[in-house]
Amino acid sequence: MPGNLKAAPGGDNPSSPQGPQSFSASSIGITASASSKSSEVSMNQDSKVAVLVNFLLLKYRMKEPVTKADMLQVINDCEVHFPEILLRASERIEMLFGLDLKEVDPTNHCYGVFIKSGLTYDGMMHGEAGVPKTGILILILGVIFMKGNHATEEEIWEVLNVTGLYSGKKHFIFGEPKQLITEDFVREGYLEFQQVASADPAQSEFLWGPKAHAETTKMKVLEFIAKVHGTDPSSFPSQYEEALQDEKEKAQARISAKCLYHSKF
Repeated sequence: MPGNLKAAPGGDNPSSPQGPQSFSASSIGITASASSKSSEVSMNQDSKVAVLVNFLLLKYRMKEPVTKADMLQVINDCEVHFPEILLRASERIEMLFGLDLKEVDPTNHCYGVFIKSGLTYDGMMHGEAGVPKTGILILILGVIFMKGNHATEEEIWEVLNVTGLYSGKKHFIFGEPKQLITEDFVREGYLEFQQVASADPAQSEFLWGPKAHAETTKMKVLEFIAKVHGTDPSSFPSQYEEALQDEKEKAQARISAKCLYHSKF
């Protein structure tokens, strides 16, 4: 799946902005019939994508905008391949870290890196320090939604295992994920973690927490899940209809709240 979290051979720790191979897990495959020259070009682009990802993460941590000129300098003025490198880097930070790269000033080609899906929490202070963990949170919210708005702990780990995250095992980017998921996300109000009633043997399940309901929508989370699968939200008919209904209800709630506010003045 896109944005696979597994380490590639020779990968460096992504917390260091200089690590050229930090995020090569989803690098382009090179066929055996390709020429050595094209292979070198592909691998060189992979390295530039990794360097740009690390640079964007650094800018996010520093809360600084980034210009096209900045990015070109980081990838050694590779302007001819810049659009492709930028696209791949933006997809990487979206799928791995739950961050969006947005152009905030088209005239000066200035960009900003923001938390995705309306969420305000990035988990930077939990687990592996300095690494945004919103991508994991959105993925878990997506699994819960796809499973009927509640998912067992076993179902959550089944999906996370595919991405290279295992309970009790330190991940090369995110550290040990169990505490992050069962404690930190719960404490912050994004997840609820509870025992399944009448389950024998005993079983735990996850639900959306109040902060997840307040900050994001089922449609935004479904869009993320659809992108992970390389499709669009309407490819999941029942969830799509539920997400549309959720959008309507939230819009109506906003209108009602606005009317109530104005009626007081």
